[in-house]
Amino acid sequence: MELLEFGKRLAELRALRNVSAREMSLSIGLSANHINKIENGKVLPSMTAFFDICYYLKVSPKDFFDLDNNDPDMVNEMVKDYKRLDSTDQANVAGIIKGLARDSR
Repeated sequence: MELLEFGKRLAELRALRNVSAREMSLSIGLSANHINKIENGKVLPSMTAFFDICYYLKVSPKDFFDLDNNDPDMVNEMVKDYKRLDSTDQANVAGIIKGLARDSR
């Protein structure tokens, strides 16, 4: 992931949570200016700051880097529900998803 992609993803996830850069910066101890630099692709956060950002946004680092996952909360909730189904229902759900994915191409 390049600088601009990283910044865009941060802005996307922050918007999903309905928080401003300033709100987030105050909560995690970074300046709003630093958050803006990250979102504009000028700098990357330190590893510690990255983990703080993920914790604040309630996403795993894996979910942060999964650019195809626009709503990590919904996907994680669906996976949790899917795991509670029996194998027949899981197969049915998988078939529905494959059919929908094929139709959306």
